[in-house]
Amino acid sequence: MTDFINIWFLAYLALGAGVGFLAGLLGIGGGMVMVPFLSIIFLAQGFPFETKMQVILATSMATIIFTAISSVRTHQSKGAVNWAVVAAMAPGILLGAFIGTKVVSLLSTHFLAIFFTVFLFYTATQMLLNIKPKASRTLPGKTGLFGAGGVVGMLSAMVGAGGGFFSVPFLSWCNVVMHTVVGTSAALGFPIALFTTFGNVFNGWGAANVPTPSIGFVYLPALVGISITSVLTAPFGARLAHRLPVATLKRIMAFLLYLLALKMLHGVLTQ
Repeated sequence: MTDFINIWFLAYLALGAGVGFLAGLLGIGGGMVMVPFLSIIFLAQGFPFETKMQVILATSMATIIFTAISSVRTHQSKGAVNWAVVAAMAPGILLGAFIGTKVVSLLSTHFLAIFFTVFLFYTATQMLLNIKPKASRTLPGKTGLFGAGGVVGMLSAMVGAGGGFFSVPFLSWCNVVMHTVVGTSAALGFPIALFTTFGNVFNGWGAANVPTPSIGFVYLPALVGISITSVLTAPFGARLAHRLPVATLKRIMAFLLYLLALKMLHGVLTQ
């Protein structure tokens, strides 16, 4: 019990409250904020460097299972989820998620951290400049949605995020209404998180240099703490997404992501 209830557990509760709200508001799953913060917390806890990024990415993704459920219920109540798109993309997400988790298990912490940092800088710049793909086409057929799901699932597994930063631009490009984009992206976060977590548990089972208590690469105290509060705050973010423009919040979050990316990069280069 003492492995769970300590000062670090309180930090996980606070982190869950923040990422849950952002997940509901922006349909992003919260991973973009969760991963760098977990990197800071895990470093302070002295976790083994060899598997730190694998554990961070796996734990981040596992928490999104619960955040997505809480968030999507609110979006569904607003009629903002296109379940036909979710069903068509889910098989591709399954395949992509297992490929992505296998790749992650084979890479070093240094490479994964630098890869994530580069992606974080790209994401922050995209949010700051409000770069959006031009809506120039309609949704593809089942084969196209399967392929899109595969790409979203694989990339999401490699950055420990719920897929919003990949599915939102794709759906916007296909002329989907913005509120439906956010709601559908939140719904896609569930199969992404579920399938990726299965892969991370399988690939991390029996791995050396993993902090305990863990299941595979998933660190349980962080999973429990973050999940408890994220499921409470995600509905508030989802309700706000249907009432307020989020452009200003995106710019504020972009600057936060820049700072977190620099902090992560410094932590990697000084190891």
